[in-house]
Amino acid sequence: MKKEENNIESKPKLVVEAATTTEQAVTTEQTADVKEQAADVKEQVADDKEQTASEGLTLKQVIEKRATEDESPRSRSQSLKEVLLFGDLFNREVIRNQIWLILLVTFFTIIYISNRYSCQKDLIEIDQLQKELQEAKYKSLSVSSQLTEKCRESHVLEQLKNEEGCELKIANQPPYIIYIPQ
Repeated sequence: MKKEENNIESKPKLVVEAATTTEQAVTTEQTADVKEQAADVKEQVADDKEQTASEGLTLKQVIEKRATEDESPRSRSQSLKEVLLFGDLFNREVIRNQIWLILLVTFFTIIYISNRYSCQKDLIEIDQLQKELQEAKYKSLSVSSQLTEKCRESHVLEQLKNEEGCELKIANQPPYIIYIPQ
C-alpha cells in the first residue's frame, strides 16, 4: 500500500517539474492546486480500494462511480493556460450548458451553405439567359439585314422582271404631286 502511495505521490511532482522545465509560467496557486489534486487522487484511490474490498464491487462499477464523481462543476475563472495545460475545454458540462448555442451555430451554418448554393445556381441561370439573349440578338440582326436587303428597290425590280405574269412595271416619269383644295 505504501509503495503505491509513493508512486502516486511522485507523479504530480513530475508534472510540476516538467511544466517548469519547459519554461511555462506556472503560478504558485496552480502548483498548490496540482498538489491538492494529487492528494485527492491518493485519497480516492485509497477509498476505492477499501470500498472495493468491503463492498465486493467489480472494476466496471468502480470506474462508473469514479466517472460520475469526477464531473464536478468547472470554475468560472479558468485561464487559457489551464485550458492548454489540462485540456478540458470540451467536457460534458460545457457541452451540456452550450448545446443550444451549438445547435444555433449549426443551423446558421446550414442556412449559410444553402444560401450560397442557391446564389450560385441563380448566377449559373443568369449566365445561361445572357447567352441566349446574345444569340437572339444576333439572330434578330441577321433577319433584319436580310429583310432590308430584300426590300431594296433594285432587288424588287429584279424580282418583277423575272415574273412573267406580272403587270407591274417601272415608271418612266417622276411622280406627280396633286393638291386637293379643301
